[in-house]
Amino acid sequence: MSSCAKVFTLIRRALPTAPWITAARAASTHAPKPLMAVFHQIWLGSFPRLIEQGAKTRDLFYRSYIQTYLQRDVQEVLKFSDQLAFHRFLAAVAARTGQLLNYANLARDVEVDHKTAKAWLAVLETSGLVFLLQPYHSNATKRMVKTPKLYFLGTGLAAYLTKWPDAASLEVGSMSGAMLETWVVSEIVKSYWHNGLEANLFFYRDIDQQQVDLLIESGDTLYPVEIKKTASPSQSARRQFAVLDKLGKTVGPGAVLCMVERDIPLSEGVTAVPVWYQ
Repeated sequence: MSSCAKVFTLIRRALPTAPWITAARAASTHAPKPLMAVFHQIWLGSFPRLIEQGAKTRDLFYRSYIQTYLQRDVQEVLKFSDQLAFHRFLAAVAARTGQLLNYANLARDVEVDHKTAKAWLAVLETSGLVFLLQPYHSNATKRMVKTPKLYFLGTGLAAYLTKWPDAASLEVGSMSGAMLETWVVSEIVKSYWHNGLEANLFFYRDIDQQQVDLLIESGDTLYPVEIKKTASPSQSARRQFAVLDKLGKTVGPGAVLCMVERDIPLSEGVTAVPVWYQ
């Protein structure tokens, strides 16, 4: 079995229902998606109505969605009187997608107290708009970051709330990398949820700023994943993943999800995988 085949076989065991793993089996039949096609998908979002009708209905759709969400779902739970403040909160959360969660900064920017920010974010998490990716903890080291990363699960809604007018501006803008990472993590998380599975997903980051974007845990094995916008991934991923050796777990084959046109072995146990397999 080739190194590439081993990567897909083992990651399939960790993530058996992920769309990009299923598609990888038939990669030779897929036409590569250009960068702008990927970012159009990120900017538009994945609601069936938008996919069917296209970009012309996007703004109206998300404006109506937010109004309905605020007036029906959130209002019933929180009983707040200031819908504009909650709308600002939604936008502030969207702007922080892919970042470490900081309640104090979030509350300050929206001009609410810490308790309110925490309660509002809990509602977003419960309703499936936000996913908090937890850091991987181990007794083997005390030098790891304990703060979760925040992901806004609907990239189309996040792009709307942060006022990116089109896919081209998003692709070259300051949130480009964060949105790509958010899209990948979102699709993987949803592939678990849609199949009734628990998402055993984590990230690694320590106080020395060494990090791995995503860890897929299966039994006693961690499968590391990096997410990059590049079409020319570095062969240094194996060295980057080596930081996980201190955790006392088996580290399985890893993947770099990026803009390559086909799967490419980067080093022993690490394969570059087209992000558009999703």
